[in-house]
Amino acid sequence: MLIAEDLLLLLYDDETGKPITGSPGLDYALAGAVLIELTLLGKIDITVAGDGAKPGRLKVLDPSPTGDAVLDERLAFIAGKPGKRPKDQIGRLSKKLRDQLLGQLAARGVLEADQGRVLGLFPVTRWPAKDARHEARVRAALESVLKVGTTPDERTGALVALLSALNVVPKVVTDAVDKKALKQRAKQLAESDWASDAVKKAVTEMQAAVTTTIIVASTAATAG
Repeated sequence: MLIAEDLLLLLYDDETGKPITGSPGLDYALAGAVLIELTLLGKIDITVAGDGAKPGRLKVLDPSPTGDAVLDERLAFIAGKPGKRPKDQIGRLSKKLRDQLLGQLAARGVLEADQGRVLGLFPVTRWPAKDARHEARVRAALESVLKVGTTPDERTGALVALLSALNVVPKVVTDAVDKKALKQRAKQLAESDWASDAVKKAVTEMQAAVTTTIIVASTAATAG
């Protein structure tokens, strides 16, 4: 499973098949998860001072295919537009991403594509859980980190950071008594040293990019 797929499972209600948070934040977070995955695979990195390029830019280390269509499409896009900041690319990288991930999860029997209509007129697809075993393992790891205090691995740490950027941690870990403390724990984890320098740098950049793009999109919508 991709980190983006794990994130998507956490952000869709198992019973109703509806997302628990809105667009465009969800889609930007999925794009951020893809970039983190590519970093974990050694395919991309974020430039720093002394790299011979402006710091904070996406750079491709290895353009060879990963074998996953979702990752390879985004990797090729980044390779074709080098030197861009994550926050400037995350919107483009998010295009059609959610539909691709939902389709993959349905094809593997994890989700079910439930076709219906709103008000009997407008077609809509819900995505309830069909096989929730993998999601249960992801949730268990997440709760162990956030409620028990165990040290996260890189994938779980990335999920915590992205959920924190979306401000949806209490919507995912719903049985916490102190939601404020839960959010603070997630924020602290996102900023702590639980990953290699390259991955931590990518996670920090993606968290900032998701937050920035949400603010920009919200401002634009309000102005419109």
